[in-house]
Amino acid sequence: MTQPFPIANYRLEKGSSLDRARLVKFMQRAYRDLGATETGTHLADTVGRHFNSQSTLWWLIGPQSIAMSGGLPGLQQRHEPMGCLWMGESVDQRNGQKQAYVFLLYVDKAHRRQGLGSALMHHAHRWAKEKGYAQMSLQVFEDNASAMNLYRKLGYQSQARWMSVNL
Repeated sequence: MTQPFPIANYRLEKGSSLDRARLVKFMQRAYRDLGATETGTHLADTVGRHFNSQSTLWWLIGPQSIAMSGGLPGLQQRHEPMGCLWMGESVDQRNGQKQAYVFLLYVDKAHRRQGLGSALMHHAHRWAKEKGYAQMSLQVFEDNASAMNLYRKLGYQSQARWMSVNL
């Protein structure tokens, strides 16, 4: 996808297999923002299990990104992202069809309410269509009101409910 990012002063940078540690860090940020008290090894395990050649990662780079040294001469400088989009594949359990799946959509708190989440999701939709998927799904916590509103605005409908009980 070579379309420019639709929000001025922001761009997407494609991630690579070298970004595992950074992806775990962003997952930890996302879950802390939701009030998680434990962001331990289970998130690294999730990345280890699902971040593979079948998934795609983009970093959201903005106007206040800090350039990070590549460490070695000749390596391109990278910028510290303020968000990310991690896409992969899942299977619709009702019909067995493969579908695009949002593993993580994250925008740093300081950059929210600017349309970045919507723009990232529109990017995800284009990616999914280019890959030939007819459907896209995601998981969202019911108490994450801003995310719930975003996904409803984009046409997402609840298909299941995750339930648990403390024992």
